[in-house]
Amino acid sequence: MANTLRNLCSNYTILITISFFFLSTLVTSETHRFSRPLSSSKHGLKKEKLSHLHFYFHDIVSGRTPTAVKVAEAPTTKTSMTGFGTVVMMDDPLTIGSESSSKLVGKAQGIYAVASQSEVGFLMALNFVFVEGKYNGSTLSVLGRNAVLSAIREMPIVGGSGLFRFARGYAHASTHQFDIKTGDAVVEYNVYVFHY
Repeated sequence: MANTLRNLCSNYTILITISFFFLSTLVTSETHRFSRPLSSSKHGLKKEKLSHLHFYFHDIVSGRTPTAVKVAEAPTTKTSMTGFGTVVMMDDPLTIGSESSSKLVGKAQGIYAVASQSEVGFLMALNFVFVEGKYNGSTLSVLGRNAVLSAIREMPIVGGSGLFRFARGYAHASTHQFDIKTGDAVVEYNVYVFHY
């Protein structure tokens, strides 16, 4: 009788241990899952749209209230033909027209850095932050190369927020006006973006 009771307890202990192992594995795999598929419609994603935005970017580096300021440079920047190593932080106005007094539709906030030793080529990392109409509070993110002496430069739109969630597309930039004495520039932007 004692042996039977011992065997029964031993079998019961093994069964409880195995059950606990499987249960803990199941719970652990569910709570520590890396990814899972989601329903687009449950997250408010409708049919994708293509939008065209047109505005002017005012990069003001001179005067008492510049909108773009140099924040860093390399020891060799001053002797570089291109300004290689210069890093500029910007909060540039975006307007409907090319005049600075034109209606403000947003800001270009971010950095540009001279990233080429052989030509004036910028690394652009910025957000277009919109403040007008239905896009108020929405942003588009740009990360790309801007060869500023080219007639038209193309930079990728890599994302966005608000009405531009899941955005992708490109921005065409062309210099509208450049003051060689002050360094101030007005750049025309045509942005084509897919978004929901």
